[in-house]
Amino acid sequence: MRLDRFLSESTGLSRSVVKKSLHRGDVTVDGVVVKKSDQQIDGQEVRLEGRLLATPADRYLLLHKPAGYISATQDEVHPCVLQLLPPELCRGLQCAGRLDVDTTGLLLLTDDGQWSHRLRSPKKACNKVYRVDLAEPLADDVAARFAEGVLLHGEDKATLPAKLEIITPTRVLLTIQEGKYHQVKRMFAAVGNHVTALHRLQVGSIVLDDSLAEGEWRHLSAKEVASI
Repeated sequence: MRLDRFLSESTGLSRSVVKKSLHRGDVTVDGVVVKKSDQQIDGQEVRLEGRLLATPADRYLLLHKPAGYISATQDEVHPCVLQLLPPELCRGLQCAGRLDVDTTGLLLLTDDGQWSHRLRSPKKACNKVYRVDLAEPLADDVAARFAEGVLLHGEDKATLPAKLEIITPTRVLLTIQEGKYHQVKRMFAAVGNHVTALHRLQVGSIVLDDSLAEGEWRHLSAKEVASI
């Protein structure tokens, strides 16, 4: 939104009065005097004659991540997920948890560091649900082994109990509580199988919308934000 329009709508002042205030240097955006009426405003702190009109609002987004994008703000090899968002929305956003470059599905982004930390904290034990396609039919004992926890290569402690639901012999739903490096792929490698495709469907009570195509996004609801 243009700064002059924001000032007019938030104060009830006419556009002509707003322009005079801008010309006098009465308006600051994030502590900096701004005189340009067409300055774009997107969640910054705006003050008129020292009076606070708006504070930066925390933003919480759900993105349907396609394959080939990296869960980072910048990378020299792969395109980053922020490139899928409008440029004016990207300011300060970070990935709240990550997905591998070849993994698709639900990815959360926010500029609220505490919320992101809660989401990723092992103490929170936030369930994550994945749809997993496998190279080989699933062995009969895998669900029981995952429920007990499996030891991953290079680790000295077994994974937390995980829930496995069989859709077909080579497609399953896996619910885990952790977020170890390449955890899902390593879990199936530990039982002699190989993941050919991985898609995240859910984090906590936040579910990927069926209506969101790959690369599309939406804001989280207040209820979804509060669930973390």
